Amino acid sequence: MNSKLAENNRPPSAPLPELTRSERRILGLLFRRGPLTQAILSEATDLTQQSVSRLVSKLLDAGMLEPSTRIASGRRGYPSATVKIAPEFTYTFGISIMADAGSIAVMDFSGRILQEQRRAFSPMDMTAVIDWVKATIGSIRARQLPQNAVVSGAGVGISGSFIGQGVGFNTPYVLEDWAGIDLEDVMSKALGLPVWADNDGNVAALGESMIGVGRWAQNFAYLYIATGVGGGVILDGELWRGRHGNAGEFAGGLPSDIYPFPNLELLRQLVTRDGHVFSNVNDMVESFDISWPANSDWIARVRDSLSIIASNATAILDLDAIVFGGRIPRALAEKVIAQIELFDQKRRSVPRPTARLVPSEANGDAAAIGAALLPLTHGYFAKL
Repeated sequence: MNSKLAENNRPPSAPLPELTRSERRILGLLFRRGPLTQAILSEATDLTQQSVSRLVSKLLDAGMLEPSTRIASGRRGYPSATVKIAPEFTYTFGISIMADAGSIAVMDFSGRILQEQRRAFSPMDMTAVIDWVKATIGSIRARQLPQNAVVSGAGVGISGSFIGQGVGFNTPYVLEDWAGIDLEDVMSKALGLPVWADNDGNVAALGESMIGVGRWAQNFAYLYIATGVGGGVILDGELWRGRHGNAGEFAGGLPSDIYPFPNLELLRQLVTRDGHVFSNVNDMVESFDISWPANSDWIARVRDSLSIIASNATAILDLDAIVFGGRIPRALAEKVIAQIELFDQKRRSVPRPTARLVPSEANGDAAAIGAALLPLTHGYFAKL
């Protein structure tokens, strides 16, 4: 990996230092939970306090961590010192390539989203989209980031499934330009940055695991509801990609001639019937109104599909939660969740424990945020 990292006294061109597994675990824990004492870090990682002290000191010297506020330890004496992620250590960009729009998010080292930009395209011409991405990232770096800021890389989330090693993505037909290309190589050459790419369901699930529901749930399914419907799976706090990287294609088992796909394109068609005309899902989402009568019609049509998907996911994987995210407005997610049934035989009248159904807790563009995390999870953060 050829990522570049920033440090207070390190030039922007310095290569990524090699981090040990223990250092990555400490960084990952602080990223997810915020400022912690060395005693808590020791307890959570099963490392000795001496080892934690040495590792924290190294990370402080490298500029990856910084001192934070003192907190009461529950014991007599002075409050204990804490450390936290140093936000300006490095930055990343997340890029989402959707069926009808492109989206960009810029993230600091602490996971804070500094800015998001989105633009609709019709069609999703690859040259036009990449030119917009390149110009937008250049403008953000020049105007929004500190003068000596260093970007570790960029992540890309795209609609589509993996079709083989080095072959690329089998994208929807509206993304014909993007089908089968080496997306990492194309984007890396355009941006002059290391780039990682994954499908939109996987990156959205990753983002949710780091800054959303994953803060309290270690095992969940993420339903990515957009122009189409896909998703991702988080098991034991890690993205579970499956044999070919396509785990989480929850709608793949629905007979399309019996159960309608629970996507927002169907909602757009129903809204259009009621006189609210939008040329694409992006425009509809930006103008969404929970009072539209078409919302109730959409829920009536897709609740059986979502009930089957949710019931299978919780029965097969025994999850903490099923997250309704992607591009679905939160108000609509909450409304449809209330109508979903989790099927259960209730043998001997005892219900089987099932997953909680919840809307996404990661605010913003799910795929762009998750994509921005790809360089960080590859280079810095590890689970316990």
